[in-house]
Amino acid sequence: MDKQVMLYAGIALAGVFISAVSQVILKKAAGKKRESVFREYLNLPVILAYGMFFGATLLSVFALRVIPVSMGGILDSAGYIFITLFGVFIFKEKITPKKAAALLLILAGIIVYSL
Repeated sequence: MDKQVMLYAGIALAGVFISAVSQVILKKAAGKKRESVFREYLNLPVILAYGMFFGATLLSVFALRVIPVSMGGILDSAGYIFITLFGVFIFKEKITPKKAAALLLILAGIIVYSL
């Protein structure tokens, strides 16, 4: 793989990571009670998270100008790994054997594609 594709693959991965972080922010914001339905959607964490989603989308579009579409899908699957790690470390969720097997399959797919 040439250096330009590697750079843009890194940009795509950064977008996936940013998207995962914004999902964590939304989950944390959803756990707080607000005084009105209006405030449920118009508060700083929610607005920030959706802004991050928008930025992640721009990074993906920018990266897909160079990387193959098939690679884009593989890099997007890394989001499942990020989200699981955030769930374990931030929300103290447990990894079940089924989740562990699924993550190993995703990781194996990424490795096989990269070979």
